[in-house]
Amino acid sequence: MVSSIIESMKNDNNIRSWFLVIGVLVILTVIGIGVIAAVQASTRRVLGPVTDLSSSLGTQVSQVLHPTPTIIPDPLTVIYQIRTLARLETIQYSIEKVITAETGQTLFGSLFGDRLLFVAHGLIIAGIDMEKLGPEDMWIENGVLYVQLPQAEIFVAALDNDKSYIYDRETGIFTKGDPGLETLARQAAEDEIRNAALEDGILEQAQTNAEAYMLRLFLSLGYTDVIFVELEPEPVP
Repeated sequence: MVSSIIESMKNDNNIRSWFLVIGVLVILTVIGIGVIAAVQASTRRVLGPVTDLSSSLGTQVSQVLHPTPTIIPDPLTVIYQIRTLARLETIQYSIEKVITAETGQTLFGSLFGDRLLFVAHGLIIAGIDMEKLGPEDMWIENGVLYVQLPQAEIFVAALDNDKSYIYDRETGIFTKGDPGLETLARQAAEDEIRNAALEDGILEQAQTNAEAYMLRLFLSLGYTDVIFVELEPEPVP
């Protein structure tokens, strides 16, 4: 009987010991989790400013190596001339042209030469100047309206800077390139675009479009029969 009681007490002690061990483990686990969380928070507080400083330093270095251009227009504006226009624009061309500009392309071109390929996008607008149309250019004979329109001309021949760009550039080993070469390429591009439009017959088409437009206008005014008379070309001196 006594041995049974002693054995029972031993079992109770073992159970208490296991409960104590489990409780201690649970407490240690909770403490460990708290310590880890505290260390992580402290690490973030310590490394956060370092990370921000590194990011800020990287941004500053990038701005130094690749600065953003700043455009500062002069507040002073000078208007030289104001002119009233009465232009009838009747056709528009959009032209792309590749221009090669080069200098120093001799035997030592690889050392001192400069060469670029410029892709030019140009805009050509043509029509007739209605200021040149006077009362003597319109008359009526036998119920027919005769009209002598001014000759078509080009009003705008300019590059589209948003679409024009340098495709490629090669400079010699001992040269930084001609700073005015791109300017020369742009000037040549404007001339080439203008010539291309003229060769394609932009003035003839502009004149035809102007006559068609003016015919609709005269018909709407009640003139039932309209004839356009070609302007006699000025004699060449």
